[in-house]
Amino acid sequence: MTTQPEIMRNHWWWRPGWSVGRRFYTWHLTFEGQDDVHRLAVEYRSALASLGDILTPIPDRWLHLTMQGIGFVGEIKEQDVDAIVDAAQSRLHAIPAFDVQVGPEVLDPEAVLLRVRPDSPVRSVRNAIRDAIGDVLGEVPEKAEGFTPHVSVAYSSGDGASEPITQILTGLNLTPAQARISSAELIVIHRDNQMYEWEPFAKVPLN
Repeated sequence: MTTQPEIMRNHWWWRPGWSVGRRFYTWHLTFEGQDDVHRLAVEYRSALASLGDILTPIPDRWLHLTMQGIGFVGEIKEQDVDAIVDAAQSRLHAIPAFDVQVGPEVLDPEAVLLRVRPDSPVRSVRNAIRDAIGDVLGEVPEKAEGFTPHVSVAYSSGDGASEPITQILTGLNLTPAQARISSAELIVIHRDNQMYEWEPFAKVPLN
């Protein structure tokens, strides 16, 4: 680990604009069929299980790498969303599929994160998506800077000392996972159940 916060924060506070029932268009990289990523997530869930409910572990189906939001359902026209998908198809087709390493972990004040390297191809995908959004909307929500590719394996479910988590993570030496990134997914996400859950909207392949 490279960071060791002393205090954990509850990840599940309601961010501005969010509430039960709201849905949001966002681009993610997801890991369906990525057995090695699932293997590593299982190992972290097992290692952290003794902590009880101070962490919310993330099931395999909801593992993701957050990329770029578009906007809330009902606040953006679906025809604009369709146009963004069309624009993204041509831009993402110019980017070859690539491999990444997922892990080792970093303890964030709100989550146990797995670093993703190399990060440059992930950033290229995000930049292409941002350009596609800009093509349609004229402006791009969310800042370009401050993006660090990562996959969370557990979220902090309350406020409290980080020491119990740190003690477990310090003793781990888990083998990072290998993943093949061959597409980007536009999803409709919610957080009604203290978990990021979604329905797929579009899957756009890389070259």
